Amino acid sequence: MVNAIKGVFITCDIPMAQFIVNMNNSMPSSQKFIIHVLDSTHLFVQPQVEQMIRSAIAEFRDQNSYEKPT
Repeated sequence: MVNAIKGVFITCDIPMAQFIVNMNNSMPSSQKFIIHVLDSTHLFVQPQVEQMIRSAIAEFRDQNSYEKPT
């Protein structure tokens, strides 16, 4: 019998994958969203958290972007 799970396949670099895994580990067990870590650059996550992950990554990038002083 085949078991199918609906999800979102994420491909990213290793540091971003670690960021997502760390985000998942900081959540309570009832809210963990990673279904399976395929390798160091590929993750399979629940579809309803896609926008949350995108928002967290955008915020992380904004915080870590260099802005030239004026």
